[in-house]
Amino acid sequence: MRVELIAHTPEPERVAAFSAMLSHSRKDKENLWKEAALEKGREILRKVMEMGHLSVIEHISFTFYVEGISRVCSHQLVRHRIASYTQESQRFVEVRDIVVPPSIENKEQLRKKLIELFSIYKEVTTKGNVPLEDARYLLPQASSTRLVVTMNARSLLNFFRLRCCLKAQWEIRNLACEMLRLVKKVAPTIFEKAGPPCVEGIDKCPEKDFDCPVKRGELGFGAPHKR
Repeated sequence: MRVELIAHTPEPERVAAFSAMLSHSRKDKENLWKEAALEKGREILRKVMEMGHLSVIEHISFTFYVEGISRVCSHQLVRHRIASYTQESQRFVEVRDIVVPPSIENKEQLRKKLIELFSIYKEVTTKGNVPLEDARYLLPQASSTRLVVTMNARSLLNFFRLRCCLKAQWEIRNLACEMLRLVKKVAPTIFEKAGPPCVEGIDKCPEKDFDCPVKRGELGFGAPHKR
């Protein structure tokens, strides 16, 4: 899996702080813009976020390049609808790789079956004169794909809350954690409490009956985990 933050709103936290200050001040645009870049701006931004006024962070967006995830993962990803996606088309681009889950990687017979199915696809596209748009019907969901994803900061917070959780499927959880790591570098105030509900305390977890290493005190959020 490869994840890169390829673009984002310039000075994202300044834009969000400016928006928050604008709603409560009669100061002119120039003064507000200057103050938004100062510690005062970060304090106001942190305060409005703690109060749940998240519309101000909808003004900033982040664009990621994602490569080497399976179609299983991408199908989960696009369920987050307040976002924009452009995915590599199987109609026009030959699939060249697959993602093998750890549970299958360790079972030789299942791994061979998965590779065999992928090999049939490659054979009919190279020797059978079958067009890619038809040959793709043979592809397993393990087929590797790549895409461009753009989300605003509010959508990302929701995405991280759901997909960084240890109950999330392992592949999309790995993707979400890597995306979170990248955005924290450019917007640390906005994403300082981002992640699953347990970041704010185990008692915040909505999965009351779900036993996980975090709840047992065996694993901190963000540690490698596959399930």
